[in-house]
Amino acid sequence: MSFKSMFRSLLYRKQSKAYYWNLREKARTCRFAPLRWYYAHRHERLMQKHNANIPYTVQIAGAPIFPHGLSGIFISAGAKLGKECVIFHQVTIGSNTLPGSKGQGFPTLGDHVYIGAGAKIIGNVTIGNNVRIGANCVVTTDIPDNATVVLERPRVIIKDGPQDNRFVSQEQLRQQR
Repeated sequence: MSFKSMFRSLLYRKQSKAYYWNLREKARTCRFAPLRWYYAHRHERLMQKHNANIPYTVQIAGAPIFPHGLSGIFISAGAKLGKECVIFHQVTIGSNTLPGSKGQGFPTLGDHVYIGAGAKIIGNVTIGNNVRIGANCVVTTDIPDNATVVLERPRVIIKDGPQDNRFVSQEQLRQQR
């Protein structure tokens, strides 16, 4: 291997999708504490570089596919992802922490879920296997297996009084359960 090819592989290594997955797995499973801290730190730096937030503690059954890289992807620490999920840019898979909300909790995704650019999956919802979620959809209800979710138009719901928009941390949410 020539010096030029070695340099090129080092230069482009951090851009590969496998680099994220390997770094994540090392941060989760390394037994030597200082090295585990190093991998967790590198993982955090990679997330900052791409304006993404995918904690290495998220439960992921198999390596996800990021066709457009990690750009702007947010996945809540309590979420669970199945095998081979395809996740496009600017996707949010987030928890609902509003007190008294029906959908309070974390999303669970099945295997082979396709999530289009800008989609949002919020709260304690279960997404079945082989589901397609279209671009910019907001999913707050359970979706059965082999379904496609598209957005027709948004609804506006007017409330009579003020709403409780306090933030509840994940630790408080776990203590309630």
